[in-house]
Amino acid sequence: MESLLSSSSLVSAAGGFCWRKQNLKLQSLSEIRVLRCDSSKVVAKPKFRNNLVRLDGQESSLLLYSKDKSRFRVNATAGQPEAFDPNSKQKSFRDSLDAFYRFSRPHTVIGTVLSILSVSFLAVEKVSDISPLLFTGILEAVVAALMMNIYIVGLNQLSDVDIDKVNKPYLPLASGEYSVNTGIAIVASFSIMSFWLGWIVGSWPLFWALFVSFMLGTAYSINLPLLRWKRFALVAAMCILAVRAIIVQIAFYLHIQTHVFGRPILFTRPLIFATAFMSFFSVVIALFKDIPDIEGDKIFGIRSFSVTLGQKKVFWTCVSLLQMAYAVAILVGATSPFIWSKVVSVVGHVILATTLWTRAKSVDLSSKTEITSCYMFIWKLFYAEYLLLPFLK
Repeated sequence: MESLLSSSSLVSAAGGFCWRKQNLKLQSLSEIRVLRCDSSKVVAKPKFRNNLVRLDGQESSLLLYSKDKSRFRVNATAGQPEAFDPNSKQKSFRDSLDAFYRFSRPHTVIGTVLSILSVSFLAVEKVSDISPLLFTGILEAVVAALMMNIYIVGLNQLSDVDIDKVNKPYLPLASGEYSVNTGIAIVASFSIMSFWLGWIVGSWPLFWALFVSFMLGTAYSINLPLLRWKRFALVAAMCILAVRAIIVQIAFYLHIQTHVFGRPILFTRPLIFATAFMSFFSVVIALFKDIPDIEGDKIFGIRSFSVTLGQKKVFWTCVSLLQMAYAVAILVGATSPFIWSKVVSVVGHVILATTLWTRAKSVDLSSKTEITSCYMFIWKLFYAEYLLLPFLK
């Protein structure tokens, strides 16, 4: 039986909380992380989605955050508040980790780690290359890149707080879990640590990868004259392509090739293919990421391709670009002189192309939840590609 938590019961339960004009319908307490209220609205934050959910079943309770940060456990049916004990520092620590996890945009973290690992192994020429020296070089690159990644995604959130309140209200800055000063402290600290590590490692390809990523990430997000390039669809796509397709492939490959192995610069067939293929993929990610964000982008004047051309056209453009990229990958794999490379590359890309097409046909483009889910599926295809790249010879 459906259970309703009305706006009036919320106010009577915890005086001083504000409320929506409509009843707040919730679904499944197990899906809810927190319900917070500011001066104009109540925000329910589920574990995996940014939409409000229904609370179904027996009597249960919700965690509410008031404007002064005090917390109450409120009974969903009786509406009576109780003082809430955070149950030791352990829960507070878990909450802090969860907020930082969401702030770091984990899908980009996974993509960064897998891409550096994959590209690094393209420089391996013989079994003896797989040594502690190689893994030390990879670790240096991964740690420095992850810190720069957190700077870039954090700066984007600092610049987009109002937009994220519409598009991604579960992010820490948009939800109020992080103050602006906290966000500034995090991004400043991680950018400094990233450059510091890149400098002491002494690898010029690594340092320049960090520097160019820093410059493009800043120009993409920060709201200054002639900057905030994300407002312009083509320029925004070029920024993402430059970082994800070119810098990651070439700079981190050269870090291993020249700094770790001490070999001359050499652009191999797998490296050229990886750069070309990931150029397609980066354009797709740049286009697709704006499809579920069209509501907030329209409000705040972000002229993304989804806003100007429409969601459906951009969606199928992305699917078509990836299908073309997979077709090229199958042809390149089929021309490999190594039978094991042919089998893995051809079969792997056929599976990915088929899976993408099947998933794309089932997506309801009128549902933001389904589009967001499909966007995360595109990232999984991105991860899978980096698992296949080392097999291309």
